[in-house]
Amino acid sequence: MQILILGAAGMVGRKLTERLVEAGQLNGQAISRLVLHDVVPADRPQAPFEITVRTSDVSAPGEAERLVESRPDVVFHLAAIVSGEAEADLEKGYRINLDGTRFLFDAIRKIGDGYRPRLVFTSSIAVFGAPFPQAIGDEFFLTPLTSYGTQKAIGELLLSDYTRRGFFDGVGIRLPTICVRPGKPNKAASGFFSSIIREPLSGQDAVLPVPDDVRHAHASPRSAVGFLMHAATIDTARIGPRRNLTMPSVSVSVAEQIEALRRIAGDRVAARIRREPDPDIMRMVAGWPRRFDAGRAESLGFKAETSFDDIIRLHIEDELGGNFVR
Repeated sequence: MQILILGAAGMVGRKLTERLVEAGQLNGQAISRLVLHDVVPADRPQAPFEITVRTSDVSAPGEAERLVESRPDVVFHLAAIVSGEAEADLEKGYRINLDGTRFLFDAIRKIGDGYRPRLVFTSSIAVFGAPFPQAIGDEFFLTPLTSYGTQKAIGELLLSDYTRRGFFDGVGIRLPTICVRPGKPNKAASGFFSSIIREPLSGQDAVLPVPDDVRHAHASPRSAVGFLMHAATIDTARIGPRRNLTMPSVSVSVAEQIEALRRIAGDRVAARIRREPDPDIMRMVAGWPRRFDAGRAESLGFKAETSFDDIIRLHIEDELGGNFVR
């Protein structure tokens, strides 16, 4: 089995790569080749099968065709410009998030000759826009209020149409905010949700730019990889024609995040959070969804944490070796 990961140098891409290398197989089939693609070189781990690292811009002419010419059996499309950057740079956001996605889909379509890979597309809860019901289900209409959400919503529609036409077997997964993200902050507007946990646990101060009553939906990096693996192996006849699914998540307020941090790490760690309101971020967050009914995804076997305490504990276990700075 050949697998292609676009966005392999990103945090979720790296963790997905690690999981695939550890497993050595997917859906009972041994992995023979793994292609890791991104605009910067992805890490090349040691593996019992061939690993190829490709560095390029998927939106460049002809690049998508080169990526799929070997006919990978599974394609994970994680590549994207994140929310804050897509909002700040309209042209770049549409070029990468929309044009790159369509070029990839078309490159697969043009191969024809019975080629029909499984394609897993990472969408986002940003496809939904206010006003919201108490809990957002899969039936809630897509009315994104950001350029990033618009680009992801178009990708969802393309995935459904290309799947309907038989060009590939697509599954779109709407990721909640992945928290706690390891490493340095990226340009995502939601980055503070991770930083107010990550930095205090590492002995550093963190800036909170929004009020404590802001509520949002989260899942851990470990769950994000689990979503991808399950989407790549599920019997898609169970999904039916509605190929885009909202993933399970934990809905908590910022205050509840901080209280979870206090329970696990103590008052001194929680005191490292510094409140500095940012009107721009507050304005963006005001239009974000807060709670989801992911019953459909859960009935199909997708799983996430059930408490924010669990998310913090997983970060300490997976990224900090079980320790933190008290």
